[in-house]
Amino acid sequence: MNWDIIEGNWNQAKGKVKEQWGKLTDDDLSTISGKRDQLAGKLQERYGIAKAEVEKQLEHFEHSYAKRN
Repeated sequence: MNWDIIEGNWNQAKGKVKEQWGKLTDDDLSTISGKRDQLAGKLQERYGIAKAEVEKQLEHFEHSYAKRN
């Protein structure tokens, strides 16, 4: 799946993002605005995890989001 689909449906997707990563605030989600790199940066910041782990989590999210939609 292409991340552009998630970005294009950000208003719907951000609810699923918040379910997955509850430490992200509504302000974070508004700032991210569907941008994958910004989401990755916020996940690293909020959860204190390495970039490689963030990328694995984002890939998993992307695939699971595709199955739901």
